[in-house]
Amino acid sequence: MSFDEIIDRRGSHCAKWDKMEAIYGVPADKGIAMWVADMDFRPPQCIQNAVQEIVDHGFYGYFGDDSKYLAAIQWWMETRHGWKVEPEWIFSTHGLVNGTALCVDTYTNEGDSVVLFTPVYHAFARVIKAANRKLVECEMPIVDGRYEMDFDAWDAQMTGAEKMLVLCSPHNPGGRVWSPAELQGVADFAKRHDLILVSDEIHHDLVMPGHTHTPMTKIEGITDRLIMMTSTTKTFSTAGSHVGNVIIEDPDLRARFGARMMALGLSPNSFGLFMATAAYSPEGAAWVDELVAYLDGNRKLFDERVNAVPGLTSMPLEATYLSWVDFAGTGMARDEFTRRVEKDACIAVNHGPTFGKGGDSFLRFNIATPRARVEEACDRLAEAFKDLQ
Repeated sequence: MSFDEIIDRRGSHCAKWDKMEAIYGVPADKGIAMWVADMDFRPPQCIQNAVQEIVDHGFYGYFGDDSKYLAAIQWWMETRHGWKVEPEWIFSTHGLVNGTALCVDTYTNEGDSVVLFTPVYHAFARVIKAANRKLVECEMPIVDGRYEMDFDAWDAQMTGAEKMLVLCSPHNPGGRVWSPAELQGVADFAKRHDLILVSDEIHHDLVMPGHTHTPMTKIEGITDRLIMMTSTTKTFSTAGSHVGNVIIEDPDLRARFGARMMALGLSPNSFGLFMATAAYSPEGAAWVDELVAYLDGNRKLFDERVNAVPGLTSMPLEATYLSWVDFAGTGMARDEFTRRVEKDACIAVNHGPTFGKGGDSFLRFNIATPRARVEEACDRLAEAFKDLQ
């Protein structure tokens, strides 16, 4: 396929394009949707073929015999991430927001505190609060233009009421690929404060050249408190399939999670399992390699153009397709720079404060879209802030 192909997704029940006017006031006819983490690229042909086979067969019953699905996950994790997974460790959830919510439900009680390193993916805080747990935000400092860990400061924040830490690795929205040393620091922090560690690694396949993702499970001495979460959905542009993997090595943690899923009557969506099985294949791997190379080109273009506008700073993107742009240098109030992006440039983006402490001066841009559209967005931003140039 060509990642340059512009596909009109309007009118297709696409949240990213069909809801931007209602939510952000960006007109559907001329707006550019750069908010929801949903790529504007069709999935690889292997996934399309799998769905077509289901349609041609004409039956949509319960999914049985998941051995190929589990084997595909095993192959992918070992081949792409050097991580050997046993099939009995794998649970299928309705995406990883659901996976996060199930972890909160399984391993904490109402009134317990759950820790986030902020700013971070906004859905974490949403499900934590909805479950009547207390949110503890440990704000990450920016050092030399990128987020760093500050365990000394965070140790001082802990009260003993904290029961869980949810980590985003690679980081959304800052695009950090955490080093093994940083991940060891996270593991040590979790052990010091007796926290269950949930590591959301949904973006682990979307790592820019020159960077290497380390699965948290490779850090020694952490598996007895570790929940790993992965998915095909961000990697392969299949977010609507709502399928994710919660992978638990420790037998006690695994038994607790399995019991909670059983109590809630959860079972997977068959379309998602068929799609995931097809995705985790040599053909899917080749497509991902092409995708990452294309995203890297988008990243370079976007960073160059945005950073050329005085007052705007795009955080260096090491992974994901989500660019985190700081508008603090404009000297403008948040309402003003947001108005310029949404009303003048007609670009729908995620607002920084929704990601928690540290996000006030930022907006998040999804650059997983054809390059011509990225160029158009950059042109519009330059025009919207031309008085600064």
